[in-house]
Amino acid sequence: MSAQILDGRKMSAEIREELRQRSAKLKEREVIPGIAGILVGDDPGSASYVKLKEKASAEVGIRSEMVTLPQDVTEHELLGRIELLNSDAKIHGIFVQLPLPQHLDENKVLSAVHPDKDVDGFHPVNVGKAWLGQQAFLPATPRGIYEMLIRSGYDKLDGKSVVIVNADNLVGKPLASILVQEKIGANVMLCHPSTPGLSAYTCWADILVVSVNEPRFITADMVKEGVIAIDFGSNYIEDPASKTGKRLVGDIDFDAVKEKAEAITPVPGGVGPMTVTMLLVNTVTAAERRMSGRS
Repeated sequence: MSAQILDGRKMSAEIREELRQRSAKLKEREVIPGIAGILVGDDPGSASYVKLKEKASAEVGIRSEMVTLPQDVTEHELLGRIELLNSDAKIHGIFVQLPLPQHLDENKVLSAVHPDKDVDGFHPVNVGKAWLGQQAFLPATPRGIYEMLIRSGYDKLDGKSVVIVNADNLVGKPLASILVQEKIGANVMLCHPSTPGLSAYTCWADILVVSVNEPRFITADMVKEGVIAIDFGSNYIEDPASKTGKRLVGDIDFDAVKEKAEAITPVPGGVGPMTVTMLLVNTVTAAERRMSGRS
């Protein structure tokens, strides 16, 4: 058996076309979706990612406003900038690029973003509503994973066993909050990567989601036949055949596991392209809710 490859690039392109149409309808009502990003410091990786979000926003008709602050910005000043964006009627979504410098309280900063503009889904109000199954913004990566499952025909998860090898606030917990809801009905287990005898749990999974950033962490003997394998790992390994001498791989041993899996995401080209796209989805949704008075 050779697995169906879940193409995140293709799905992302389809969703962005849908977003262009939704943005156009908003524009007809004289509403232009607006997103504001805050970048603290000059980390090249973070700066590049913010530019990627800015470019993607423009492609789907979202107006972007990026705020760059110095590495030594005070917490008071940062919170003040967030408050200005909270009160700006032209801004529908706000994200704070992580990680923040150590002198800033990440929880305090993320909690300062108004829940109705929290398109990253990190505000405690949105986190709590998500677990309660109420309307809430969900973090982009887990929402992207769920969207991939739906668009690949795996939307009937009642009674399916889902194992998530990740228990952080960015992927594991919010994804569990989506899949555990009664209307979806999956049996969800969160596992820490260091769990002794981890394969006893991963072999139980009908759907296995992995995000640990360790190359080929999940091997073929750790999954069962017919598994749906979702890989959000990002690791560079040595590859003399590559022009750069390195190659990007995930946390799953792709070549081996795809021979047992029913479906699998590649790295690159799987979950990654969906992440920025789902941030855009949240932003357009925020604009639509504001227009209809449902914020």
